[in-house]
Amino acid sequence: MSLEHDVDAYLTFLRVERALAAHTIVAYGHDLGRLLAFLAARAESGHPPVEHARDLDLAIVSAWLTDLSQSGLSARSMARRLSALRGLVRFLIDEGRLDHDPTELAPSPRLGRALPSALTEHDVLRLIETPDPGTLRGLRDRAMLSLTYAAGLRVSELIHLQLGDLDRSRGVVSPLGKGGKRRLVPVGDIALDHLDAYLEARLAAEGKKGGTLLFPGPSGKPLTRQAFWKIVRRHGRAAGVPEDVHPHSLRHSFATHLLAGGADLRSVQTLLGHVSIGTTEIYTHVSNEHVRRAHAATVWSLDKLV
Repeated sequence: MSLEHDVDAYLTFLRVERALAAHTIVAYGHDLGRLLAFLAARAESGHPPVEHARDLDLAIVSAWLTDLSQSGLSARSMARRLSALRGLVRFLIDEGRLDHDPTELAPSPRLGRALPSALTEHDVLRLIETPDPGTLRGLRDRAMLSLTYAAGLRVSELIHLQLGDLDRSRGVVSPLGKGGKRRLVPVGDIALDHLDAYLEARLAAEGKKGGTLLFPGPSGKPLTRQAFWKIVRRHGRAAGVPEDVHPHSLRHSFATHLLAGGADLRSVQTLLGHVSIGTTEIYTHVSNEHVRRAHAATVWSLDKLV
């Protein structure tokens, strides 16, 4: 079987057996497609063709990484592409189609620890209160922004929420996270009030014809990730919050503010739906930086008064 067919089989495995999100599979396909393009160009320049996975070796993998580096690709993007190849190799070894790992000794690109951006609590409130509550769309946008922050939701979780995923009597939402896993997240009174106002207005305008989605788009189907990104950016500009605000900023802010308020790391891990505590630990650095900035601003203000 050719390497191209092996890649197709791996992507099918990710979709059917692992049930990964469609955008994740597209990303894997893109990265592995770039590898195939590199191998084709390499063959055209006179190197032996790589037609099967068994033709891969450390020298070829290293040449690919060097090419990626020389093209100006960031270390993080290089690491992602190497990870895609390693996933393919593990799949082929498990399937008995490959008896060696050509990536085993390949050095992983060195990554800096990127800290997620977080808004201040004041900026979050300004952002949430920006949509026009006099329109159904404004009520919807306000409820989406409020719930995303209050429950620390991923964008994919938010746009696919069903009406039944919200338990108003208990004050919890049950998003479907990565790997098809659900979790219960408590929602504060402000977000619940915003949801009530939106759902009441929606029922009055549409009756029971609105479908089962909590936040349907104009066509009745789920909003796209890009559509919600535009919603956040539009209201972010109107609110005057930092220009780089994006949907994940609300999730980052949720975690940062919880830790700054004294929540323990394990609780935040559970609320975010992280499998590994290591993924959550990055927020301890964000939280510490958040405190340092607040302290510096306070000292600067006091100096002005003296």
